[in-house]
Amino acid sequence: MLIATTPAPGHIVGVLEVARELVRRGHQVRWYTGRAFQRQVEQTGAQFEPMSADLDFGGRSREEAFPDHAGLTGLPSFKIGVRDIFYRTAPGQLDDLMAVLERFPADCLLADDMCYGACFASERTGIPLAWLSNSIYILGSKDTGPLGLGLPPSSSPFRRIRNALLRFAGDKVSMRDLRQEADRVRAQVNLPRLTTRAMENIARPPSLYLVGTVPSFEFPRTDLLPGTHFVGGLFALPPEDFDPPGWWDELQDGRPVVVITQGTTANDVDRLLVPAVRALAEQDLLVVVTTGSDLDVDRLRPLPANVRLERFVPYHHLMPHVNVMVTNGGYNGVTAALAQGVPLVVAPATEENPDVAARIEFAGAGVVVKKRAVSEASLRDAVTAVLTEERYRQRARTLAAEHQESDAPRRAAELIESLAASTGQISTGGVTR
Repeated sequence: MLIATTPAPGHIVGVLEVARELVRRGHQVRWYTGRAFQRQVEQTGAQFEPMSADLDFGGRSREEAFPDHAGLTGLPSFKIGVRDIFYRTAPGQLDDLMAVLERFPADCLLADDMCYGACFASERTGIPLAWLSNSIYILGSKDTGPLGLGLPPSSSPFRRIRNALLRFAGDKVSMRDLRQEADRVRAQVNLPRLTTRAMENIARPPSLYLVGTVPSFEFPRTDLLPGTHFVGGLFALPPEDFDPPGWWDELQDGRPVVVITQGTTANDVDRLLVPAVRALAEQDLLVVVTTGSDLDVDRLRPLPANVRLERFVPYHHLMPHVNVMVTNGGYNGVTAALAQGVPLVVAPATEENPDVAARIEFAGAGVVVKKRAVSEASLRDAVTAVLTEERYRQRARTLAAEHQESDAPRRAAELIESLAASTGQISTGGVTR
């Protein structure tokens, strides 16, 4: 098995448990990604394969790796991010992966669903490809609107016409330059142009698409890609050592616990963290703020008496104590919360955050505060609603029970084995022949 992932935390996390399970089942596993993640890769038992330095932006913020992205928001930020982070790095990834395959002839490729160099390598060699999602299901559907709009699903004739018109407008107007960029990148590596819609004309779909959530969280569709499986939540490996912060015992003092997080990529501390901290400052709550990165946290100071600030606290340890999570809609954090039955307040920002928020609203597991409505008052009201209205916690607990019924690493490994067995090289029992 050869794993390939974009060198960013959100694209690594969901693969860790699957890699460890594949190794446990007796497979030879190598993992190609950035050097910042070498220790995590090796913890799974996989052999680390380094990405070329000019492609490896791991361990840096987006602005550090791509200085010309600083200050961009909305659709321009989304498009230039896709272009520079995912499209323009794919040819170099292809070269790297072809070199690895020369000395490690894999039976199957496993990649996050935006590591397009792996898609090109599969297309070039014929090695079967499995995607492991790093967020929501990203392929289009007649039953859903385009990504980025945060629209609810609908299969009514009128809404399907709306969805088709929005996709057409995206292809011909708002996403036209990204479509053209995908055509250029494919031509650069001598692969034929694809006539599919924007964001899908960069790579052929995989043989197997593993989505790291439960069916009840995703929108219903009548046209899912064949080979799509909802395997359940996939998370980072538990930390080998955990040294709890000095305030840890306060989690047991009887106050409701609210976690506020902006994930690992958002860096505008004023958009969510500052108003959320101020909104909850006078409440009878314990508020834990996790920044996920080196933010300008001085904007949060002086900290209110009920707020505890940390760069990172392992969700394995923290989430069982949490009553509500306040988030911008980062997929991995949302999944970790729902897997523990924690309802959410979501204030979506950019990228696919509005689509994650739409699924939370669809599932009934939280309150969405629309982008233009984010304020201290709206956040306070939303947290109060989630704490006091039992329906949100009931829905979150229902999703948690669904997660607990799914052994995601085992199920993912079984499906990958079945795909690899289609080459005739291994058995589905996990023993190399």
